[in-house]
Amino acid sequence: MIQNVGNHLRRVGIQVASEDLCSEKQWNVCKALATFVAHREITKVKLKQITPRTEEEKMEHSVAAERRRMRLVYADTIKDLLANCAIQDNLESRDCSRMVPAEKTRVESVELVLPPHANHQGNTFGGQIMAWMENVATIAASRLCRAHPTLKAIEMFHFRGPSQVGDRLVLKAIVNNAFKHSMEVGVCVEAYRQEAETHRRHINSAFMTFVVLDEDDQPQLLPWIRPQPGDGERRYREASARKKIRLDRKYIMSYKQTEVPLTVPWDPSNQVYLSYNNVSSLKMLVAKDNWVLSSEISQVRLYTLEDDKFLSFHMEMVVHVDAAQAFVLLSDLRRRPEWDKHYRSVELVQQVDEDDAIYHVTSPALGGHTKPQDFVILASRRKPCDNGDPYVIALRSVTLPTHRETPEYRRGETLCSGFCLWREGDQLTKVSYYNQATPGVLNYVTANVAGLSSEFYTTFKACEQFLLDNRNDLAPSLQTL
Repeated sequence: MIQNVGNHLRRVGIQVASEDLCSEKQWNVCKALATFVAHREITKVKLKQITPRTEEEKMEHSVAAERRRMRLVYADTIKDLLANCAIQDNLESRDCSRMVPAEKTRVESVELVLPPHANHQGNTFGGQIMAWMENVATIAASRLCRAHPTLKAIEMFHFRGPSQVGDRLVLKAIVNNAFKHSMEVGVCVEAYRQEAETHRRHINSAFMTFVVLDEDDQPQLLPWIRPQPGDGERRYREASARKKIRLDRKYIMSYKQTEVPLTVPWDPSNQVYLSYNNVSSLKMLVAKDNWVLSSEISQVRLYTLEDDKFLSFHMEMVVHVDAAQAFVLLSDLRRRPEWDKHYRSVELVQQVDEDDAIYHVTSPALGGHTKPQDFVILASRRKPCDNGDPYVIALRSVTLPTHRETPEYRRGETLCSGFCLWREGDQLTKVSYYNQATPGVLNYVTANVAGLSSEFYTTFKACEQFLLDNRNDLAPSLQTL
């Protein structure tokens, strides 16, 4: 599946499945996302935008830009995690009899690029380089475990530059860190043309995760790694940081909602993935094509979406306000009490960066409860990447150690909600609000959907009036958009 990622990039989703011809049973082997850039001589080619058609294509297309954003800040995430979090080494307390010096796992090999290894333009096939990299990484891993390791995942595989027929490729691998059941191997590739050359071009790098499986396909315990002082210790610590990010990402992005709590912890190591998941979840909710129009009052439309686990609703109207103005006004939750009576007070707890902030919100009692509610909400805002894309303001609940649940309030949760703002013309914006109803507000939502309450309509019209009343007060803020 091909996805838009900016004007010059295309991301291709790849899935490999296997099938038993006798039983016709199928199973997934692996998934990958490959990013391509189009060049004509030395300039990039502007590519035609792809129009997604199926619901799956719309979902993947809507989160492609967010994946790119997450990839671009990956290095900064590692740096911040190492600076702000203590990586527990505990090297001195480990069993030295099962500890292997990292230098003993170092592997280096040289490959000559021949015509069968290259495409019609003479550039080395990416898959061929990946195969050579896996070979040296497997040898490095086997030197630690003294067994046959199995490749589990490849991370941050990056083509930094091309190589051609006739190049010599130097492939280097070393085990960066070993955990209880897995190990990370760092691999880099350098290219040079002639034996006499002293300068080598760094063209590829990647981190490969290996496990050793027993007869029952269960991962075995691995020896520990003792890093070399200096650069080896840096790689060792960065491998621990990457492992933590992988665990956070797996936990946060799990689609098995019954196994994942609605509210997840916020800390520096998972903020990139929480922000990504916040925006991508809203985009995927927006991209669903089975929304049903439930009612329309004075050009305010209410849509509903029912699936096995959630009831979602979507309010929509067109407002005579510029989309950028509406984006600034609605993305600052501190102003929401001016039009939404369900927001009694809003405190800015943490301005994470230019696009993400955490708020503490208090709300009156709802749905027959006597206690008022409070929420800790991550607000992630995104400007359009391409023409036709909306401004996005995504909201979801997080937990903070500084704002724990108190007896005074009943802690509420929001799984996926927020605004999408489409520019319909000069000073004309389609404002859409989405909310995936959680059990705590389900009775309130169903009352509005069934027509037993008009609070949705009243609140949304108040939002329209708020935008109209404040549209001329934003000159300084709009200069940054």
